[in-house]
Amino acid sequence: MARIGTLLCLLGSLCLGGAATAQEKPHWVASWATSQMVPTGENIAPVEDLTDATIRQIVRVSIGGKRLRVRLSNAFGTAPLVVGSAGVALSADNATSRILPASARVLRFGGQPRVTIPAGADYLSDPVDLPVLAGADLAITLHLPTPPERQTGHPGARAHSHFAHGQQVMAEALTGAKTSTRWYAIGGIEVDAPGAGALVILGDSITDGYGVQPNTNARWPDRLAMRLRANPPTRNLAVLNAGIGGNRLRLDGTGPNALARFEREVLTPPGVTHLLVIEGINDLGTLTRDAPASPDQHAALVREMIGVLEQIVARARAHGIKVIGGTIMPDGASAYYHPDAANEADRAAVNAWIRTPGNFDAVVDFDAAMRDPKDPTRLHLDLDSGDGLHPSIAGYQAMADAVPLALFAPKSRP
Repeated sequence: MARIGTLLCLLGSLCLGGAATAQEKPHWVASWATSQMVPTGENIAPVEDLTDATIRQIVRVSIGGKRLRVRLSNAFGTAPLVVGSAGVALSADNATSRILPASARVLRFGGQPRVTIPAGADYLSDPVDLPVLAGADLAITLHLPTPPERQTGHPGARAHSHFAHGQQVMAEALTGAKTSTRWYAIGGIEVDAPGAGALVILGDSITDGYGVQPNTNARWPDRLAMRLRANPPTRNLAVLNAGIGGNRLRLDGTGPNALARFEREVLTPPGVTHLLVIEGINDLGTLTRDAPASPDQHAALVREMIGVLEQIVARARAHGIKVIGGTIMPDGASAYYHPDAANEADRAAVNAWIRTPGNFDAVVDFDAAMRDPKDPTRLHLDLDSGDGLHPSIAGYQAMADAVPLALFAPKSRP
């Protein structure tokens, strides 16, 4: 009996040990992310700014965690990208390069401070023991000995990045720095946050925050993140902004088309439970921007847009992700796209499909929330930035307010 008792104790210890190990297993969830593309024109950083350069880039995480790791990106590089050293810290002021020195941590990659990221790849840092709170501003600092052969970045940062020469990764403030409003070679921040999940918002310039001033974090996904944090049932849901200005469902524009970037933007970040898709205005607008289109071309456009949306829904559902459709908002006052009755009919047809029960798991009717009741083909005057296409800051708040938080309550998560 004594031997049996001893054996039971040993088995009990092993079971308890296994439970403890399971409890200590990290639960990584993406807390911040941005969409990658090849910079063009004025969005290309000058070669001299990326030679023996320290780049400090400020981002705001949407949920907190007890530790973190950083995802660097050479997604569109044509050669390996060497990062000589890297660090992360709490920002002391998101409009400057200053950090809180006590929070500064060296980033390591397989235990090494230097990393070579293969062409076309992303690279995760080792976990860093730096607890962060929801809504915290973090500074990611990289030292690049040589510039990338082809740059990977995100031009719509709506935040200041700081460029200086020499190795200044751990400096409290960068000496001789110049600023930019673009991000380069950074893809995401992941936090260890048990019980948390993430929402990806796949969109265009409206989601990317066209018109939002740097460092204000006034995009509609930013405002939605604030609402989620203030609501106890949803405070552990991160918001990942996968917006690219000019993006389309079918064709490449200033970045890859929505379907082409689905794997990287939606499936790569860990912990994604929900996807909200609000794309299509650029598909509709570009069809006739430069020349009229035939009825057959209009019909083909609607058919192909719906086909891409069907693909996105099917792929997301296959990974247990709840898919929410966002209706396309009106642009009747846009001097850029100058839509006519045929364009409006196309928008109505796609929106009708989005609203049809079963095509998505849920719908956010941005069209109904943002249109002028006196002229449903136009944005409400109080919510229009003035170009008839993009919402104002008040409009972005209205978009965030139009999203029912009940869609993200824990019972609605896969």
